[in-house]
Amino acid sequence: MASNRPLRAERDGAVLHLTLENPPVNALSLEVMQLLQGELDEVRGDDSIRIIVIAAAGKLFSAGHDLKEMSSHRADRDKGRAFFDQTFALCSRVMQSIVSLPKPVIAQVQGMATAAGCQLVASCDLAVASDQSKFGVNGIDVGLFCSTPAVALTRNIPAKRAMEMLLTGEMIDAVTALEFGLVNRVVPAQSLAGIVRELARAIAAKSATAVKLGKAAVTSQAGLGLAEAYDCASRAMVENMLAPDAEEGISAFLEKRAPSWHP
Repeated sequence: MASNRPLRAERDGAVLHLTLENPPVNALSLEVMQLLQGELDEVRGDDSIRIIVIAAAGKLFSAGHDLKEMSSHRADRDKGRAFFDQTFALCSRVMQSIVSLPKPVIAQVQGMATAAGCQLVASCDLAVASDQSKFGVNGIDVGLFCSTPAVALTRNIPAKRAMEMLLTGEMIDAVTALEFGLVNRVVPAQSLAGIVRELARAIAAKSATAVKLGKAAVTSQAGLGLAEAYDCASRAMVENMLAPDAEEGISAFLEKRAPSWHP
């Protein structure tokens, strides 16, 4: 990808690293989200990629939507309505694409992740944060309640924790984000990239079939009643048991050897 684009894509074996490069705050401009969506669409059918890492260059992860870009469209004939519709529709599509992607997505968070930047972190399957990172949904401070970030946030942390963040706009530190369940791990800043790389490679070494079926099952059962959730999960288990990788993995376990996964 060209170096002047605000999103950099790099392969590391079976891991795809997508890095936000939109200084100074890595805003999720329309172009950034279009590029991110394009990468997600492309990787969906690429069996050689097993996991995606979303990171950012510079001191901040992302401050969310590009408010300057959005404000500039208030001069449009419709006062910006069409552009705002386009922006939030695309943002919603990107976040849902991450959730529905048949491959795990890890957020590698350094610095601040606010508003839609925090939404991006919450939408990923896993999140590893540096001990210097902070999180917030602070749109309320500029008269804009973070309604779309709230969708991802309330699916990750308790509702009252989320509402306090949404109503006050106050930032939480990495340790608090870990306590809330917004991130999986908090690590020293200097170790962040290396730890995420190790985590991504460990997951990439698992059965791609099992990971794909498992992520889909976890997503599908969420929000269902208990009986319906177990029906959904049971169907996924049966499908997984019938897959060649499960046969190979169980045989390898019983024979005390390393499994050889299907490509």
